[in-house]
Amino acid sequence: MRIPLATIVVTAAIAVSGCSNKGLKDIRPQGPGPDEFGILPVKPLTNPNDYSFLPAPTPGGSNLTDPTPKADAVVALGGSATALDPNKGIPSQDQALVVASSRYGVAPNTRQVVAEEDEEFRKRQGRFTRIRLFPVDRYAQAYRRESLDPYKQTDALRRQGFATPSAPPFGE
Repeated sequence: MRIPLATIVVTAAIAVSGCSNKGLKDIRPQGPGPDEFGILPVKPLTNPNDYSFLPAPTPGGSNLTDPTPKADAVVALGGSATALDPNKGIPSQDQALVVASSRYGVAPNTRQVVAEEDEEFRKRQGRFTRIRLFPVDRYAQAYRRESLDPYKQTDALRRQGFATPSAPPFGE
């Protein structure tokens, strides 16, 4: 029994096409993607009261239309936006808090130390979980012992008499 040459060629072409690059067919993300929280809308443009007294432009300085989310949040909560001005120093009502929180000293490299410790922790937690047949949430897997069950915490606080906000039903 002879197999026609066309059948062999078609079979070989189908077999080789299975080895091609998936390209757009691979729907898993290729990277972390954009940070949707890093994009802030600018404030609307406004006309100055007097065009003859405009401030000189400062390279690298701020603009009136630049977003100021922290100051906007303070104002929305009833505070004063000038409290966040770094040139004014610490407000008098916050002096005691700053003194109490820095009484043991302030390490200048706290963020770096915490990042290194977290990297080591994640490396220890992921030592035996590198090979998986299906994608898993590695973050939840590494920090499963440190996570809280919100429903359990809400029930415990309600039993102690604390007022708690309503929560969505379990599983949603």
